[in-house]
Amino acid sequence: ARIIAKRTKANFIDFSAVTSGIKEIKQVMEQAEKSRLFGEKTILFVDEIHRFNKAQQDGLLPSVENGTIILIGATTQNPYFSINRALLSRSLIFQLQPLTKADITSLMQRALTDRERGLGAYHVEISEEALDHFANFSQGDARMALNALELSVLSSPADENGTIHVDLAVAEEIRRKDGSL
Repeated sequence: ARIIAKRTKANFIDFSAVTSGIKEIKQVMEQAEKSRLFGEKTILFVDEIHRFNKAQQDGLLPSVENGTIILIGATTQNPYFSINRALLSRSLIFQLQPLTKADITSLMQRALTDRERGLGAYHVEISEEALDHFANFSQGDARMALNALELSVLSSPADENGTIHVDLAVAEEIRRKDGSL
């Protein structure tokens, strides 16, 4: 959603349906309406949109209908059961597939070399078995694999040369210690 907003030069607003209510929705709609009067588009990203109740979803409808906002919602639930019919009828549904094991492994390897956004500032040696372990149990979820990788690197001591070693035993221990992984 953020990339789409940047590419289309639209304002970007995001919030979580878990922590937001009608008051926040109204504020966002007012802000988006002001932007629209100046010819600016607004993309509203709602994470966990299935957590909005019917009234909250209905609160989005007028702004979607009149073009004040472009709504992008993310859900882990079946939208045909969790999103009201009025919003669904004005939506395109895209089902994202889990990443492949190769995709996950590639992402983790990039994270290990990216000094700006990843773990590239650390000198890490990781075994293929550990990478495979993280890729397998993540079930196509990059966030889960990257969180486990980061946790394993940050919780492992460096040796006398400053190298952090992550092997299968470390990977398995990280998973056992953190029930969410």
